[in-house]
Amino acid sequence: MARIGVFIDEKGGEIRKTTLGALSAARRHAANEVYALLFGGHPEGCREVLQRYGADKIVAIRTPGPDLASFPEARAEALGLAMDAFGLDALIGVSSPSGKDLLARVASLKGAPLVLDCLQMDLSSGIVKKSHFSGKTTATLRLNGRPWILGVRPNVFPEIVDPREAEILAFEAPIQAAKRLVIREIKQSGVGGADISEADIIITGGRPLGSAENFKILEDCAALLSAAVGASRAAVDAGFAPHAMQVGQTGKTVSPRLYIACGISGSVQHFAGMKTSGIIVAVNNDADAPIFGKCDYGLLGDLFEVVPALTRALGVPGTRSDPIGLPEHVPDASLFDSGKE
Repeated sequence: MARIGVFIDEKGGEIRKTTLGALSAARRHAANEVYALLFGGHPEGCREVLQRYGADKIVAIRTPGPDLASFPEARAEALGLAMDAFGLDALIGVSSPSGKDLLARVASLKGAPLVLDCLQMDLSSGIVKKSHFSGKTTATLRLNGRPWILGVRPNVFPEIVDPREAEILAFEAPIQAAKRLVIREIKQSGVGGADISEADIIITGGRPLGSAENFKILEDCAALLSAAVGASRAAVDAGFAPHAMQVGQTGKTVSPRLYIACGISGSVQHFAGMKTSGIIVAVNNDADAPIFGKCDYGLLGDLFEVVPALTRALGVPGTRSDPIGLPEHVPDASLFDSGKE
């Protein structure tokens, strides 16, 4: 039996949905004992959700100093001390921007092997898989030594209900917040709507949209789908959308259950950021666009006609009372061997 820790990422007191997938990944081997590690003083409020998705223990990490959110070094040190205190064999987190920073700091402190953006994990053997070279190849790595520090790609591992009776444990980390590195302020980009890195459905626009104003076509459709709106690099470079919306090799890597690409040519760089999507739908008026060789469903047509028509259909009263039907599981790294290449 292995003891697996999962860092629980919160925002505004709410557990991020992508974290539940990481928790389910740790729970895949029934013999594992899963520890949910979180900062803050309200573990009771998270207990119902965490034990529903397989946590055996909920560890509330506290320190005598101030809130560690502004002190990345102290935050990593406290997490590392908690791993030692509970004898954890591995730590799993989500490969979000903040997650990558935290996991890398913990790995450095502990001299432990680190793999970020994992697509598959076998916690019994220490074998993990991740993509390289814009998704053109998949690396299979065997980890030596423990503990392992692993970051999983958001939404690659589905949330699976596996109820437990979770015990709440308190851990007092005997550290003081270091002043060498302090986060004074985080400035948001001002982009509204859902975060594309965590969205179940994403509708993305390319340069053919022609202007920032025309992105409202996608936003109207996204509102009815409860989707996030993304953009290609070409659209971002043209000033039509902020970088926070960019999907691709130089933007965000996403793994939604449904990805709708509107006016996207299907370049290697863009495909690298969304190829692990569950279902890919392409709308393009160019029959030779590479995206048609990489999608599950393709519609040859003008996005300025197709997307508003979809919006109207979704908005007709009585046509759809339930959320859009999506596959329960997002394909894992086996996607790299499929015809989508």
